[in-house]
Amino acid sequence: MSDIENVGWSPLKEAWVRLKRNRLALFSGWLLFIFYVGAIFAPLLAPYHYDDEQRSLSYHPPTKIHMQDEQGNWHRPFIYATQSSFDEFYRRQFVEVRNQRYPIELGLNGKLFGVEAPARLYLLGADSRGRDLWSRLVYGGRVSLSIGLFGVAISFSLGLIVGGLAGYYGGWIDDALMRVCEMIMMAPGFYLLLALRAAFPPEMSSVSVYALIVIIMSFIGWAGLARVIRGISISLREREYVLAARACGRPGWSIILKHILPNTASYAIVAATLSVPGYILGESALSLLGLGIQDPYASWGNLLSDSMSIAQVQFHPWMLIPGGLIFVTVMAYNFLGDGLRDALDPKQNFLKS
Repeated sequence: MSDIENVGWSPLKEAWVRLKRNRLALFSGWLLFIFYVGAIFAPLLAPYHYDDEQRSLSYHPPTKIHMQDEQGNWHRPFIYATQSSFDEFYRRQFVEVRNQRYPIELGLNGKLFGVEAPARLYLLGADSRGRDLWSRLVYGGRVSLSIGLFGVAISFSLGLIVGGLAGYYGGWIDDALMRVCEMIMMAPGFYLLLALRAAFPPEMSSVSVYALIVIIMSFIGWAGLARVIRGISISLREREYVLAARACGRPGWSIILKHILPNTASYAIVAATLSVPGYILGESALSLLGLGIQDPYASWGNLLSDSMSIAQVQFHPWMLIPGGLIFVTVMAYNFLGDGLRDALDPKQNFLKS
């Protein structure tokens, strides 16, 4: 006998207990929560604006943080200002100017942390224009993380409605809607995304491009869900509670919204969680190719475009950090989706004594 059966918990609490047993899924959920909180509070966490540049510090490596000065005295964390120069091979070098310490201060200029000018704090290094990579990553998370949520919200709302209508009514409505779904599913998603994006003028603002990417990816992504929801709805429309609602004279739209779609929620939640990485990767790929969010606005995709050449990776390896964040986020969503699938499956029972 399981603990759930002894206590008589609700299905929602059963799912939460199962999810807590999956440590990898729970860790992934907390990691994503931290990422989204960081994106929301980007102006506080970033010591500089995403477009605050210092051309003389192009590709500055991560700043060394010191706690001991030249005389061996201990201080609170501080940095030195740096100057750039070129060696005999015309390679840029950065040398610390150790005549003055610049302590890392909390609450400086309304930021969580920072240093006084002229020193610059580069936690993760700088890009080709001397902009702080940490600041651009935090601001870029707003685009790369939110685009998946907005895209899934639109596409899954459309997929649930279309699938619910097709499965409940059947007949010519089912045939017409499913043929539309099949036409959309036949086109290769990424190439269709490229074609639709290329159809619009390249001089669009980044805000317009952001909205356009959300709309295009939502248009591509709803058809597969609609077919699955349609199959679930066909089985649900013959259940006793649906027949009883129909016998009481409830209209079809009310039955779909109150009886059909709520019973597809467990599948929809899992499918939505597993679909978010596709939107993140789609935006990153477009930005990497120069068709997405454009400079100076930041997204993880266009930040990764600075590491396209082997030379950049060899001499400035910190430029690969955006790719690492994309990888970690995608894997976290996949692990969380797998955990939710197991937790919301009534056939699963991880609490066997």
